[in-house]
Formats: sequence, structure tokens, C-alpha cells
Amino acid sequence: MPIANSILAALPSKDYRRLHALLEPVTLIFGEVLYRPGEPIQHVYFPTNALVSLLTPVEGHMALEIGLVGREGMLGIPLALGTHDSPVRALVQGSGVALRMNSAHFLSGFRQSAPLQREVHRYIHERMVQITQTAACNRFHLVEARLARWLLMTRDRVQSDQFRLTQELLGCMLGVLRVAVTRAAGALQQRKLIRYRRGQIHILDGQGLEAAACGCYQVVKNVHDRAPGGHSNHERAPAAAMA
Repeated sequence: MPIANSILAALPSKDYRRLHALLEPVTLIFGEVLYRPGEPIQHVYFPTNALVSLLTPVEGHMALEIGLVGREGMLGIPLALGTHDSPVRALVQGSGVALRMNSAHFLSGFRQSAPLQREVHRYIHERMVQITQTAACNRFHLVEARLARWLLMTRDRVQSDQFRLTQELLGCMLGVLRVAVTRAAGALQQRKLIRYRRGQIHILDGQGLEAAACGCYQVVKNVHDRAPGGHSNHERAPAAAMA
């Protein structure tokens, strides 16, 4: 059976088998908080079909999303950098399964496996590109183009054209009020690129949505696709709604 998480799938069989004995499958539920800022990281997660938002608190404002983690990555990378506390709130955005490992076991395995170190460092670079591109995007690009980008990033990580995103979470993703989210989503819906109703999003025209998105989407996607073992985000499983 294929390994669903890209980091684990890129490991040699010997290294994967060593880690697999310490991994346990867990179901992540929509709205569940995995990490909170300043709190110790107890577990590392390798999502397979779940989606997790990384949110940073801003004094006097709503939290701002700075990253998305799905099957392409992992949660808990501060451990690989020698830090045990989380700098962000990790919020489950799409219910699904992840492989979980105790942080102490991860650190032990990380020190012993050069291939794991290589894949985690590659993913850290990918995450850095995502965060820096998001900062620039939020400053210079229009809300509608930014929304299209986030929807495509979500699609790529859950490998489905249907998923759930609340207006509150979309506001965090874009750093805007709900009225701006409603306006941008309505514009994409009028162009028949998406269908959006009560938090359920269905991408109707993927190519059209890519044309509507800003170039930041392609920048981040290219970093992942160029990496050894990177997969084209267009090779997706059949659409399935996420609870």
C-alpha cells in the first residue's frame, strides 16, 4: 500500500521501517488544536489526508494563518531545529488521519537517520518559502487572487476538489474581515470557478481558479514539485467531501 505522507514516502525502506514501529495512526477532528504558542510539543504529526492550519496570534487582531500542512509535510519541525515549544497554534482545518509519534522518539529517530534529516530540512525550506511568499502576498495582492491561491493550496494538500472552510478560517487565511471573504468568494462563484455554501467549497474549474490566483501559488508549488520525490499536485484522488 503506498505511503500517503510525502516525507515518509521519500525515506529508504530501512529508515521508514524503523520509524513505522513508533508511529500510530490517529484521527484529527475539525477544530481540534494540536499545538498552542509557547507550549511544549508533545507529538510530531505526519498527515495523510488531514489538513492543519498554522496560526499566529496578533495583539488586538484575529489570528493570521501563515501556513498549511497536509500530506506533503509534518507538524513539529521546531524539534528538528532544537526548540521544544511551538511558536504557532496548529488548528485542524480538515478532518482526517495522521501518523503520530512521541517527540522523544522523533528526536531519536531524527538523529539516527540522515535521510530523515534530509527530508525534514527540505520541507523546512519549503515551509520558509510558503511563509515568506504569504507575507508578500498579503501585502500586495488583491483578496480575490489571494483566496484563489489558498483554495488551490488546500486542494493540493487534501487531494480533493471539495472541502470545508469556514468564513472565520478564511478570514484568518487572508487576514481580512468576513465581509471581504464573502465578497471575494462571491466573485469567484459568479465566475463559476467555485461553489461555496455554508462552509462547503467545491472547486468547479481548477484551471480557471489557477488563472484567477496570484503568482504566489505557482512559486510555492514549484518548490515542492522540484524537490526529490515531489509529486504533481494535479494527480489527485477522486473528490470527496471533508467533514
